[in-house]
Amino acid sequence: MIEFKDVTKKYDNGTTALKDVNISIEDGEFVFVVGSSGAGKSTFLKLMMREEVPSKGTITVDGVVLNKIRKRKIPYFRRKLGVVFQDFRLIPTMTVFDNVAFAMRVIGTKEKVIRKRVPYVLSLMGLSHKARSMPNELSGGEQQRVSLARALANNAKIIIADEPTGNVDPQMSFEIVDLLMKLNENGATVIMVTHEHELVRQFDRRVIILDKGSVVSDGGPLVSDIVTANINSAAEESAEDITEVIDFGPDEIEAIPFEFDANGGDLQ
Repeated sequence: MIEFKDVTKKYDNGTTALKDVNISIEDGEFVFVVGSSGAGKSTFLKLMMREEVPSKGTITVDGVVLNKIRKRKIPYFRRKLGVVFQDFRLIPTMTVFDNVAFAMRVIGTKEKVIRKRVPYVLSLMGLSHKARSMPNELSGGEQQRVSLARALANNAKIIIADEPTGNVDPQMSFEIVDLLMKLNENGATVIMVTHEHELVRQFDRRVIILDKGSVVSDGGPLVSDIVTANINSAAEESAEDITEVIDFGPDEIEAIPFEFDANGGDLQ
């Protein structure tokens, strides 16, 4: 079970990302989390993964009170989580097999177990024939399926999918969510953040709407006007951001700082 009880998160710069949030997600649920840019979705996920701690309130994940967990136990807690990112975060110098196996090797899993488990999760993703391929030889959809296989490598009880369909085409988006649904049917708890309202409409699952750090809707399938309005608002904001970039002149573009995270943003 995942429980947020009266959770508020205020950053040092004064931004209140979440305010008095109360959410309970039962074992085996599939939940979509939607909301416009700045609604608090990223903070919600970071708190769940214990990358951040709440300013107020209590967060409990699978019986672990994250407010009180000791720092040395955080890596062990995260083994319960399988995280799927929008940008895949595959290691470019490793094969598909080794990318998935890496998640097992870092926690000391025996090679005998790895040689059995990795082919199994790759087969679940329809990637058995790609085991020896490199990431740059795969399509976007295939890379995301490798990312999902890696999330499953350690038999995670909770799958956290952060915009997993953001970099793939519509057909592959449907297939990715369908795979997540099948994992859910086999017992995994799945929390998926997305802006793709058409996907949410196609899959009959619980939807949590965040807006300006608060839960404004929490219920069944995407049918209400408030849900549609919030998702459409997110799409409009994204379009405005793109327009602003298009309007930049050459000098302004050169002035934009770019940063490269050599560690791929992995959990510390």
